[in-house]
Amino acid sequence: MASSTHRLRRASAAAALLLSAAVACSPAGGAAVVAVPSPDTEAAGYCEALHEELPTKVMDDVARRDVSPDSPYTAAWGDPAIVLRCGIERPAEAMDPENNAAEVDGVGWVVDDRGDDGIRFISRYREAYVELLVPASYHPDASILVDFAKPVEKSIPKTIDD
Repeated sequence: MASSTHRLRRASAAAALLLSAAVACSPAGGAAVVAVPSPDTEAAGYCEALHEELPTKVMDDVARRDVSPDSPYTAAWGDPAIVLRCGIERPAEAMDPENNAAEVDGVGWVVDDRGDDGIRFISRYREAYVELLVPASYHPDASILVDFAKPVEKSIPKTIDD
């Protein structure tokens, strides 16, 4: 039987692979290549509503850009891309009360600091899970969540299912 440490290392390695699969490099000026989630029908509706509410710019001057493949479940801003994916499977991090968390304008987020890879924010207590990947080059902190709180609050209802 694998030890807890061994399982944790495997889980961390799997998470790193998933993150690298979620965001791929793109040529300058080209579309950001993003892995598209496969939400269930209910979550898909919330994600489509969120897509319509997302800002054209974040962090005051980082403009939205195209994603490939085009999907109502993904969005990106800037280069390197800040990536949003809606309708991801409920990650284990969202369930762990020991994880770092932030609440911004009524929306709760798990904060997963990945060092040189940036920060992964995951929404909490919502009918659809939203993942926001912010590269380290932006020197990210929870203040970026201000740009996403209102759209998430408006589009994705809270849930008591935690």
